Amino acid sequence: MPSCVICVKKHIIQLCIILNRQAISLDTSPSTNRPSGRTAYTETVDSLSGVLSSCSGGQQRVKRVCIDVAATDIISTVEFNHTGELLATGDKGGRVVIFQQEIENKSQPQFRSEYNVYSTFQSHEPEFDYLKSLEIEEKINKIRWLPQKNAAQFLLSTNDKTIKLWKISERDKRPEGYNLKEEDGRYKDPNTITSLRVPVLIPMDLMVEASPRRVFANAHTYHINSISVNSDNETYLSADDLRINLWHLEITDRSFNIVDIKPANMEELTEVITAAEFHPHQCNTFVYSSSKGTIRLCDMRASALCDKHSKLFEEPEDPSNRSFFSEIISSISDVKFSHNGRYMMTRDYLSVKIWDLNMETRPVETYQVHEYLRSKLCSLYENDCIFDKFECCWNGNDSVVMTGSYNNFFRMFDRGHRRDVTLEASRENSKPMQVLKPRKVCAGGKRKKDEISVDSLDFNKKILHTAWHPQDNIIAVATTNNLYIFQDKVN
Repeated sequence: MPSCVICVKKHIIQLCIILNRQAISLDTSPSTNRPSGRTAYTETVDSLSGVLSSCSGGQQRVKRVCIDVAATDIISTVEFNHTGELLATGDKGGRVVIFQQEIENKSQPQFRSEYNVYSTFQSHEPEFDYLKSLEIEEKINKIRWLPQKNAAQFLLSTNDKTIKLWKISERDKRPEGYNLKEEDGRYKDPNTITSLRVPVLIPMDLMVEASPRRVFANAHTYHINSISVNSDNETYLSADDLRINLWHLEITDRSFNIVDIKPANMEELTEVITAAEFHPHQCNTFVYSSSKGTIRLCDMRASALCDKHSKLFEEPEDPSNRSFFSEIISSISDVKFSHNGRYMMTRDYLSVKIWDLNMETRPVETYQVHEYLRSKLCSLYENDCIFDKFECCWNGNDSVVMTGSYNNFFRMFDRGHRRDVTLEASRENSKPMQVLKPRKVCAGGKRKKDEISVDSLDFNKKILHTAWHPQDNIIAVATTNNLYIFQDKVN
């Protein structure tokens, strides 16, 4: 079983908005189309390389490029495609930035996970619902890649109300030698044409184009929190607070409502849907989680409307831990099937739980992410941090799980060896070729030299969004407007 040891890559990529200040533009080569408008992308290359294990390492302050963080630049989702060659990020400004993995250089294998900007485009714009007097943010809530079927790539992106299907394609040739048009595009006088030519394709600089192919709108009354592509590669689901809809990728003007938990009287509402996902292999099966800490597995073969679940996964609450915050911290923020489809992982505020689909009564594994915060729930409630929605992810063979925490910490749990490690994604604690040093938090009592007091944690620095390469030990971690990519250490 491979170790959960992963290590750090050489790039930290920072997204910055131009507000009458200098920004270093990232050289994306002629292959990248930049969106016109207000954004530019800046880069700091800090040559970080290390291993996520119990190794010592020094500290050195790394130069900052941008200090101010605009709200529109905060990364809101991160997603690898099915091969791991492409990595997409969405932000609160409605932009999607796609990074492409560099071809492995045998002379420099330690840089095999280097990702460079491949394409950038504006996916969503701010809108206003005049009927409800409601402003619709452009923030990208989720991105999901479709399996590649031809030379082009396709992905779904969504904000609160509208889902879009984008085609990402490359063009490195252009036609030349038209009969009816000049090279500059002007039409010729037909009377001047004396012979016919066969147009030819000539090479040109590689250009990456992002074009919207479908727009799926007007189907959700409440904010969309999840989208998931079915294993049949023809349909996908979208979930909001109270409903889940099933779409066909070729049909935009209608969808089928498969789950509706809205009560006739909204005063009787006791829970909302927080996340939903299709089974990776069974096209008829999906799960959705709720704010009450329950997970419902549904089978679309049983009925058209899956209000009655096939299985209910719920762990009985320990009465000794009952408190005012119990319902809030039990709310599930993310649910993910394992790649083999046997297990599913859920993330609540304080823990990650692994469930066997054949056992509904309790999880088979429970990992405490930041149990030391239990004594701080009152403060976290006052500053609204208790409502943060942390995501979680599996590694390629389901042996390790990962999720984020505060102070730019992220946690990794090795399921086979029952080991865990806390690491920090921070430029301040990194230098070229440095080994990442595990971090420890002191919850009380005498603090050791290398430990961090729970009172000194920065709750404004948080890792909500993480992604794991489907084949290699490469991970992507988003902290505010910074994207960190870590890889295995190569000897």
